[in-house]
Amino acid sequence: MREVQARAGTGQVVVIGAGIAGLAAAHRLLERGARVTVLEASDRVGGKLLPGEIAGARVDLGAESMLARRPEAVALAREVGLADRLQPPATATASIWTRGALRPMPKGHVMGVPGTAAALSGVLSDEGLARIGRDAELPRTEVGDDVAVGQYVAARLGREVVDRLVEPLLGGVYAGDAYRISMRSAVPQLFQAARSHTSLTEGVREIQAKAAAGRQTGPVFMGLQGGVGTLPLAVAESVRARGGEILTGAPVTELGHSAADGGGWRVVAGERVLQADAVVLAVPAPAAARLLRTQCPGAAAELGGVEYASMALVTLAYRRAEAGLPEGSGFLVPPVDGRTIKASTFASRKWGWIADENPDLVVLRTSVGRYGETEILQRDDSELVAVSRHDLEAATGLDATPVATRVTRWDDGLPQYPVGHHARVARIREHVAKLPGLAVCGAPYDGVGIPACIASAYAAVDQIHGDLRGVQELTAHPVQSLHGGAGE
Repeated sequence: MREVQARAGTGQVVVIGAGIAGLAAAHRLLERGARVTVLEASDRVGGKLLPGEIAGARVDLGAESMLARRPEAVALAREVGLADRLQPPATATASIWTRGALRPMPKGHVMGVPGTAAALSGVLSDEGLARIGRDAELPRTEVGDDVAVGQYVAARLGREVVDRLVEPLLGGVYAGDAYRISMRSAVPQLFQAARSHTSLTEGVREIQAKAAAGRQTGPVFMGLQGGVGTLPLAVAESVRARGGEILTGAPVTELGHSAADGGGWRVVAGERVLQADAVVLAVPAPAAARLLRTQCPGAAAELGGVEYASMALVTLAYRRAEAGLPEGSGFLVPPVDGRTIKASTFASRKWGWIADENPDLVVLRTSVGRYGETEILQRDDSELVAVSRHDLEAATGLDATPVATRVTRWDDGLPQYPVGHHARVARIREHVAKLPGLAVCGAPYDGVGIPACIASAYAAVDQIHGDLRGVQELTAHPVQSLHGGAGE
């Protein structure tokens, strides 16, 4: 093994993982004057952000948009030279495919929870709308330290609200089950409203009033010309330009800490051994658990309990002359309706740059797979394409034959945030804090969206510099991730 002594004089930090969280951490560390090496087990950087192509058209094969109402992702894109490529969606008008028809996505709700019954008119049945009206008459529903989103909303407004709107919206973010997902971690705004109001609809109206008073302007989501998957590539380029080292195909097999010699870290990746002052772990929970099993068994045990959902994205390209589609950016699908796909994004409609670059093509994509659904993802690619085409024809009438298809599988791609997730994250960080120079960040902790992962990375950098305010803020107030398209 080749020992790399790189600790004398300047702070040497090893970042394990080159997804957007690890790259953002490396970028921030270099700004702080550290010497940085990033180790990535796979053969590429970017994690769940993946640029690709279909029929010659540039597309995203992973997440395709980033929340713009949080500053972190858009600001990082600007910092790494992508300011002129930031683009909002060309249309934000979406639909929901439910009760046998494509229906306009309701407005006036918070993650599917309405301020008034009228907000969901057209999506819910008359009985479902009437049930919402009972919320004001019901006694208080205690939420305690945490509660499942679906459980609480169904108790206040009825199951139809959950099954036909909350579930597909949350499913688009977590590929999870609304009746298991933590309201405190996944929809913190609603959790605070539930704690302070007897009526849920009254709490939602207060959230909406505060948002209106804050006068947030500009798009809710933002994309990048060429795809959001180009963001990690630009961050990696900036890291290297600043003197950082990024090694792909370098899985870390051992992580050790010594109380002697200043309490440094020893990181083993293949034949390479690095000595570092600090380590940032920016990897999925199972990998973090494996690396911490010896040095931090308490954190490893907690991380080992984090579950994941798998999903697949099916990207299809059609000749424009053959592919008539409804208006809007796409549609969501409630699981209760028994369809296979859970969403579809009309990428050529949603992103102007795709249409501009490919005037003769229409690109769209579907997503399949939710937490606990294993059978659908065991089918081969051709079957996933076939079921996607079947559902697309039923929803939109699109019966043309695509000129190209691609299936991208994200096995164990999305961490689940069940009830009590916030407490688990707090325990993980309590254990990690006992080891100087160690921090964790990424999707398993404070939110699965791109801004959440970047915020988590910045808090980790602050932590290894002795500033715990960012970590404490994120632990207390996770970043809400909103639905921005198929499989976000």
